[in-house]
Amino acid sequence: MSSPSARGTAGPVAVVAAAVLWGTAGTAGALAGVGDPVALAAARLVIGGLVLAAATAPAVRRAFSGGRRLPLAVSAVAAAAYQLCFFGAVSRTGVAVGTVVAIASAPVFTGLLAWAYDRARPGRRWSLATAAAVAGCAALVLGGRAVGADPLGVLLALTGGFLYAFYAVAASRAIQAGAPSGGVMAVLFGGAGLLLAPILLWRGTAWLGDPHALLTVVYLGCATTALAAVLYGRGLRATPVARAATLTLAEPAVAALLGVLILHERLGAVSWAGLALLGVALVVVALPEPARPAPAGAAVTAQSSA
Repeated sequence: MSSPSARGTAGPVAVVAAAVLWGTAGTAGALAGVGDPVALAAARLVIGGLVLAAATAPAVRRAFSGGRRLPLAVSAVAAAAYQLCFFGAVSRTGVAVGTVVAIASAPVFTGLLAWAYDRARPGRRWSLATAAAVAGCAALVLGGRAVGADPLGVLLALTGGFLYAFYAVAASRAIQAGAPSGGVMAVLFGGAGLLLAPILLWRGTAWLGDPHALLTVVYLGCATTALAAVLYGRGLRATPVARAATLTLAEPAVAALLGVLILHERLGAVSWAGLALLGVALVVVALPEPARPAPAGAAVTAQSSA
């Protein structure tokens, strides 16, 4: 039998493992040399959604039933729209600003939505650690550079962060209500893949004839979409969604480290400091919450009722 501490860390470990897989996507895409990132993202979701649907078909039917049908359908639309908002933001305001605003705003929106829907007020430790993680993420990606920000691009990035928070909270609520996590993730990302399939056809698929590009898309679909979604769903079983959203900030940290190790990119001192701050903040968020002592009156009541 596993210890309480092991059970308490299993959820965060699964979420971080999913974030690590997500963090490899940028390096894999760069090595593939595909010139159209929108087509690459669409193909990734189409393949990942098909793999998820095939692997979890019975669970999909159980997840996409009853009162969960409409919320999960809307969440699949949100997952597809997130991709479009993210790439729209990047094209208008640049990779650095678009990435920071979209990814770093997601945990904040998630905490606010979880508070609004479930009255799960974020704790002080989560709030402080999330603020530190967001600051570390900004320092890591921006690296102290002076960058411009297009207002519409920033708005698109914020919209993307909100959309991510929306479908993450919806998935968490469905899983906590008893829906199979694999089925929930298959509905979200399979539905998003179906919605983005016309965009893939519109952008063209001739580039998939290159074996290198095809292998990259298969990896992105199977590992960074299907497997990562399964791990994230399992993590949501035992991890509050606001905490899980903060832990996914491990994604830009992994992407930065892979950029240094594989793509021979260079990080400045500010970026390294941001990476260190982000790492410390994620460790703080991942650690189990300390048990709160029961109120003295509760113990007296329990004894008197025994």
